Amino acid sequence: MELYDAIEKRRTIRAYKSGATDAQLRKIILAGTKAPSARNRQPWEFIIVEDRQTVDRLADLKYRLNCKVDPDQKDKQASDARERAALAQKRSFDNASIVAVCNETEWERSVWLCIENMSLSAVAEGLGSGIVLYWGEEKKEVERELRIPDGYELTAVVKIGKPAEEGFPRHKNPSAPRREEFSWLHRNRFGDR
Repeated sequence: MELYDAIEKRRTIRAYKSGATDAQLRKIILAGTKAPSARNRQPWEFIIVEDRQTVDRLADLKYRLNCKVDPDQKDKQASDARERAALAQKRSFDNASIVAVCNETEWERSVWLCIENMSLSAVAEGLGSGIVLYWGEEKKEVERELRIPDGYELTAVVKIGKPAEEGFPRHKNPSAPRREEFSWLHRNRFGDR
């Protein structure tokens, strides 16, 4: 698959038919490690999470975190929508392969290039991916659950597998429409076109 095709086809996948094979995961993770990193530090570590109880715990922690988003909203409709979105994200762990990507503390920025390589490699393998973030107490609980040692922290959890959906077309995502191409481009100074 051509690189530009993989970039164009990459979507966030929220439902999976099955996970990746071990060979695919190793290939995808290896592609991730080919990313550039500051001072070539390569500050990444990967945990393939296969234990179902652990996967369920990660899904539940993300559900709990998502239920906290916008806690000031008293509107029942907004609350119901938040609950539906939180449940959907919890279910998105079903049938997926789970890879926790960790970084040496203070070196998180380099790891995001690695995660992008992994996402594009998943597309090249005919798979989809979704990136899950944690913060606050839930992030600390995930780090304890995965026994991430001092000096390291969780960057993100990457779900990988055979898609059970196509994902939103880039121009039709109802919650976040794409900006017009090149509306973000400036020359010399911000605001100069």
